[in-house]
Amino acid sequence: MRRREFLGVLGGAVAAWPLAARAQQPALPVIGILSPGTPEADGGRMNALRLGLSEIGYVEGQNVAIEYRGAQHQFDRLPALAVDLVRRQVSVIVVVSAPGALAAKAATNAIPIVFSIGADPVQLGLVTSLNRPDGNITGVFNLNAAVMGKRLEVLHESVPTARVIGYLANPKNAATTPVETKELRAAARALGVELRVLKAADESEIDAAFPALAKEHFVPLVVSSDNLFTDRPVRLVALAARHAIPAIYPYRTFPVAGGLMSYGSDLADAYRQVGIYAGRILKGAKPTDLPVHQAVKVELVINLKTAKAQGITFPPTLLGRADEVIE
Repeated sequence: MRRREFLGVLGGAVAAWPLAARAQQPALPVIGILSPGTPEADGGRMNALRLGLSEIGYVEGQNVAIEYRGAQHQFDRLPALAVDLVRRQVSVIVVVSAPGALAAKAATNAIPIVFSIGADPVQLGLVTSLNRPDGNITGVFNLNAAVMGKRLEVLHESVPTARVIGYLANPKNAATTPVETKELRAAARALGVELRVLKAADESEIDAAFPALAKEHFVPLVVSSDNLFTDRPVRLVALAARHAIPAIYPYRTFPVAGGLMSYGSDLADAYRQVGIYAGRILKGAKPTDLPVHQAVKVELVINLKTAKAQGITFPPTLLGRADEVIE
């Protein structure tokens, strides 16, 4: 072989080698996200999840990939989206809601599932034990449904003259809404107030619920922890302000956006823990080795500026219990 021909062959081999090497590299493990919502609304959750993954040594795009499936707040789409992730053969399925967790569990008993939900996973039938979950599923129980009664009590303490208290609920969420309603009815009976349930399953019904409640004349409102509502803090806060409705919400994002107050778990910490669990599973841990993490910390956040605008004076004892007061 002539020298020029030899160098041409060698050069071609060198040029092709990086492509061949890249082709031989193993595919990245994939985390599938199953959410009832949208990528835009889940941005904060996903950032917290990525933080948890990074603590275990996983960085998206470097040694792990993330694929998102959102139901656009249509619960009937969740089973098909769960099946799609199973067909994709993802390494772990991360679930954002109780209905999604039930859909994922029905779709697979082999792929590990990590959830973050506000309802008791034992009562929902997702696991038989918090300490040692069975099968292929574990996650974070953030106590949101369990503190609904306390949320109503805090709101009544802020508006003690209220004889009726509203509850904004999504009737299509069969996993969470019944649990929340039960907790709220018990708290309302104990306080001697009437619970008025306002049903909203989409944005138009949300918009209609606030003026309907406003006709009752200064009836305070408890907002469900359903993703349909928690994904829209700015919209709900604006509606409450427009119709002069004192409202208590599940998460800090609402009073930060101008809402009156919130009482609930630290959502960012919950999804950070989900990321940690997903990362540990990618490293070989089994869901049965990871107890369901209970987010025991509950935050009370109060917005004094909004209270002043609505003519509400918080009792000093309530202000003293607040974890954060926005002025």
